[in-house]
Amino acid sequence: MPTTTRLALTPLQWLICGIAALGFAFDIYEILMAPLVVGPAIGALTGARPGSPDFNFWVGMFFWVPALVGGAFGLLGGYLTDRFGRRRVLVWSILIYAFSAMAAGFSTSIWMLLFFRSTTYIGVFVEFVAAVAWIAEIFPDAVQREAALGYTQAFSSIGGIMVTGAYAIAVTYADSFPEIHGSHAPWRYTLISGVLPALPLILIRPFLPESPAWEQKRAAGTLRRPSIAALFTPQLRRTTIVTTLMFAFAYGAAFGAIQQMPRIVIGLEEVRVLAVPQQQQTASLVQAYQEFGGLAGRFLLAFLALRILSRRKLIRTFQIPGLIIIPFVFYYAATNDLEMTKWGMFAAGVFTVGQLSFWGNYLPRVYPTHLRGTGEGFAANIGGRMLGTSFALVTTTMATYMPGELASTRLAYAATITVTFVYTAGLITSFFLPEPKGDQLPE
Repeated sequence: MPTTTRLALTPLQWLICGIAALGFAFDIYEILMAPLVVGPAIGALTGARPGSPDFNFWVGMFFWVPALVGGAFGLLGGYLTDRFGRRRVLVWSILIYAFSAMAAGFSTSIWMLLFFRSTTYIGVFVEFVAAVAWIAEIFPDAVQREAALGYTQAFSSIGGIMVTGAYAIAVTYADSFPEIHGSHAPWRYTLISGVLPALPLILIRPFLPESPAWEQKRAAGTLRRPSIAALFTPQLRRTTIVTTLMFAFAYGAAFGAIQQMPRIVIGLEEVRVLAVPQQQQTASLVQAYQEFGGLAGRFLLAFLALRILSRRKLIRTFQIPGLIIIPFVFYYAATNDLEMTKWGMFAAGVFTVGQLSFWGNYLPRVYPTHLRGTGEGFAANIGGRMLGTSFALVTTTMATYMPGELASTRLAYAATITVTFVYTAGLITSFFLPEPKGDQLPE
């Protein structure tokens, strides 16, 4: 049971929390940029018509390929985090995604865009694993640790709100910005804007301290070498398999359904009659509802993490309502009513993003110091980023064969099937989730 002692944070710890919060915000800023720019970018770079098989193929590839590549390198980043330290890996990950975010906006082909989105995701996914291990080990007190992990991750949803605003600005004022490759395409300016939140991280993070737990073991010569094989020893096998699957199902809901909504909502009758810029602004507004819901979900997780001791009960607090509400949102609301869709996406944000925030609190408590980054990297990247994001391709492929006159309707029905499956599978798998042993991080 968590101790009730509440120690005051030092100025350095406050700074660390602030930088970590900004880092998490930038991670989601880049990921949630995808549903906003995917349609215009693919249309401009391939000429494919929205709803056509070619268009749906490239949409699936746009969501999955960068996540697949980023996930593979994210797993390597988890190993490097345990091998060479949390801070060093954090600094390099920032440099990678800052350069890539800028370069993606100048893409001249779909392959160039996929390449730089992939390298952006490499930086993002490595950063998440290293940052979670770093924050967990900076705060030895259990209450401080749970609060720091919960509330800094809550700022991830601020990144979603920021990118929604950035896209709205790009759509509204595109003609006032400098030309890129002979046009004023809002999707290009949105991609380039991803470099801005990285600048303060580049300036400050190199000067912050290394994880004391990792540094002490390294200095004493007792730091064991990380190994992926060690994740499948009898003591850790169940933890690794279950967390990987549950991470995949949570990401499956996000990529296979929620991130498809900007292309679904423009098919609503009350949106179709609008001019294209107003359609894009409406899609951005709906995403903003989801982002505010995600922010609420992350803060709710941070609040409940200190009050619900069972981790199984904690995650089911989000899974069960989500399983009831979210399929209805995609099957009925998203094909009939804009206002209902807005609030439905708020709920989808609460219950899905709350689950994603859960893992940042849970995973550091089940892996020892020399495997903390490797274990987190395996679950987050193999499960979430490589397996989970593939549900975007599943949804866009199914959409071709769904009933309905409109491409948006077919996509909504496909997303309904996907989100129902992953929520059900996640709930069933939660019954096998191991409970952490005690409040302290495993040595």
